[in-house]
Amino acid sequence: MSLQLWIWLMVGVTFTLYIGIAIWSKAGSTKEFYVAGSGVSPIANGMATAADWMSAASFISMAGLISFMGYDGSVYLMGWTGGYVLLALLLAPYLRKFGKFTVPDFIGDRYYSDTARVVAVFCALIISFTYVAGQMRGVGLVFSRYLEVDINTGVIIGMAIVLFYAVLGGMKGITYTQVAQYCVLIFAFMVPAIFISIQITGNPIPQIGFGSQGTDGIYLLDKLDSLSRELGFHEYTSGSKSKLDVFFITAALMVGTAGLPHVIVRFFTVQKVRDARKSAGWALLFIAILYTTAPAIAVFARINLIETVSEKRYDELPGWFDNWEKTGLLTFDDKNKDGLVQYVADPQLNELIIDRDIMVMANPEIAELPNWVIALLAAGALAAALSTAAGLLLVISASVSHDLIKKIIKPDVSEKGELIAARVSAFFAVLLAGYFGINPPGFVAATVALAFGLAAASFFPAIVMGIFYKRMNKEGAVSGMIVGLFLMLFYMTKFKFGWFGGGTSDEWWFGVSPEGFGTFAMLANFIVSITICQFTVAPPKEIQELVENIRIPSIE
Repeated sequence: MSLQLWIWLMVGVTFTLYIGIAIWSKAGSTKEFYVAGSGVSPIANGMATAADWMSAASFISMAGLISFMGYDGSVYLMGWTGGYVLLALLLAPYLRKFGKFTVPDFIGDRYYSDTARVVAVFCALIISFTYVAGQMRGVGLVFSRYLEVDINTGVIIGMAIVLFYAVLGGMKGITYTQVAQYCVLIFAFMVPAIFISIQITGNPIPQIGFGSQGTDGIYLLDKLDSLSRELGFHEYTSGSKSKLDVFFITAALMVGTAGLPHVIVRFFTVQKVRDARKSAGWALLFIAILYTTAPAIAVFARINLIETVSEKRYDELPGWFDNWEKTGLLTFDDKNKDGLVQYVADPQLNELIIDRDIMVMANPEIAELPNWVIALLAAGALAAALSTAAGLLLVISASVSHDLIKKIIKPDVSEKGELIAARVSAFFAVLLAGYFGINPPGFVAATVALAFGLAAASFFPAIVMGIFYKRMNKEGAVSGMIVGLFLMLFYMTKFKFGWFGGGTSDEWWFGVSPEGFGTFAMLANFIVSITICQFTVAPPKEIQELVENIRIPSIE
């Protein structure tokens, strides 16, 4: 069977499955729409959380970034994995015990203020739209290559699919769809990795294979270091980033994870506090399968790419090169007109431009794996992007319908009216998400990293102090969120978009990149919050008692 038929078959079957689940699990109440009726089992919630968490950034982009950055790319592994542990241990059980639908709901009630709620809604919308931009770009990338349409058309197709099951099923539909998507994406990620690990090292376990000897008797990492030096790149196993920047990026990703509204809301979907802890453990196990495999895929893909294209005649390159060249994500410019592909670090001599986001998807084609494996990978990449996009869109719709309309604008709105508002806001959120997918600010993982910085700068201090510091009042929390968010937005737009006279990396404050600046903005949030709360009135007694009660271990 041809590759195109396999792709249509795999994508068609999985999309039919998702749509069928959405119809089967249609939300009939606001509780089902927002938190799936709080009746999801810990294992199912663990799978759904893992699918929600492992977005296009994890599936498509992370291994690609590590493939090009080498040691420096480890910040994404450390930050995202460590951040999930932080979330599971530090925040999830307490937030579940508080029992609200959304993060703005928690902040609005904990800080006894509609102003705090509105600021939290604004933060949730900014974070979610930044994050969803990376997911929609990931959808466009997959469609542009495998369904042979341009990226913009791919984004529009993805919007239509997400719109259907997010608007129809709400959190209930999304949860059970994400369970199916986790199974698809993890199988799709592991099968090519196992194939290539056997092919290159003879070892079927990728996590062991990439540290083993290849068929030529040379250790793969030593071989990659040697190839990198020959082409003028820095050694794969050594870093070029400053230790300070590595620390700041890792910390921003960690605390940003603990402040992501679409991940936090997953712990509201289980019945008991104890189930929140269990589902966090299951999710960590499911996440670890992919995250321990990504470095192996990065090494396999980098070696295969260099050996396949470097110093080879352009007219003799295999079919995969031409396929990806048509997407515009891989370009060759024969500067010296000798017909050979010159792939080197020197930009004056380099003739090959490679979009990092294609590395995972192109890897099975470069390794000449069977067509069904390539098609499976396409289905898995779409599952990863769509699962997270759906979770983010639900956060956006819940923030508008529940936290703005129900809690502030029209408190007497009926449940049916609130449900309609949630679906309408999800519809408009999909349209805006599509725009950001067509006009993204960077690589998928880089775009997502900025969302983590925004979450670190705004939500994390407010949530942590809301749970563990009963003296924190509304004035301190609101001031801290505003300062942290706008400081991060200023730095991000200055150095990513060139606003405010933005400059190069030489002008970064203290040498900290935009991806790591969330840590700096988070510290500013803490300082402002604590300082202001010391000079303003303490929270009411019932709020302080509420905070004490949240921290009492539950016997459920």
